[in-house]
Amino acid sequence: MTRYGIVTDVNRCVGCLGCSVACKAVNGVPVGSFWNKTLRIGPNPVAEGGNWPDVDLYFLTVSCQHCDNPACVSVCPTEASHVVADGTVQVDKSKCIGCQFCAMACPYGVRYLNEEERVVEKCTLCEQQIAQGELPQCVSQCGGMARWFGDFDGDIRAFKGAGGHTLGEFCEEFSDADVHSLPDAGNKPRGRFILRRMTWR
Repeated sequence: MTRYGIVTDVNRCVGCLGCSVACKAVNGVPVGSFWNKTLRIGPNPVAEGGNWPDVDLYFLTVSCQHCDNPACVSVCPTEASHVVADGTVQVDKSKCIGCQFCAMACPYGVRYLNEEERVVEKCTLCEQQIAQGELPQCVSQCGGMARWFGDFDGDIRAFKGAGGHTLGEFCEEFSDADVHSLPDAGNKPRGRFILRRMTWR
C-alpha cells in the first residue's frame, strides 16, 4: 500500500509563502482561498517567565493531511470525498453537491467552497504531477528546502525534495522526538513536521 504525504522541516521554513504562491498558480486556486496556509507560531517564551529575546518562533505550513482515517470521507453523503490508491484524499467534483459537511468535519480548516463552481476544493498533493513522477508544486518550489514528499510506508529520510535531494542526505539530523504531527481528532493526520531545539505548540 502507498501513503503519500509531506514532511516539513520546520527549522528550515522561513515563512516566505513561496509554497502557497506556487500552489495557487499551478492549481488555479481562487483569490481569498488557499490549499496551504503558513502560520506564525510565536513568539513564545523559551522558558517559564522568559522575555524577549529569549523566545521561540517558527512557521508552520498547514494543508490537507491526507489522513489515514479522514473524517471528511466518512461524512460525505455522495462519496465525492474519497481515498485513492496512493493513499491521498481527493474530491470528485462531479459528485460534490457543495454541502460542505467535509469542510465542517475537517479538524484543520483546510477545505473551502469554490463559490463559482459550488464544489469543495482542497490540496490534492498535485495528483496530476505525482502521477507523472513529479513532486507536488509546493515541494519543488520551496526555496528553503523545507518541504519533502514521499511514501509514509517507507523511511521519511528517503522523502524527496527539490533538486533530487532526499531529506536524510540534505537536512540536519533529527530524532524521533523531533518529529511531530497536527492534533489527532481520531482522523490520524499523516503529515509530519520536524522541529529541533524548540517547543512544539
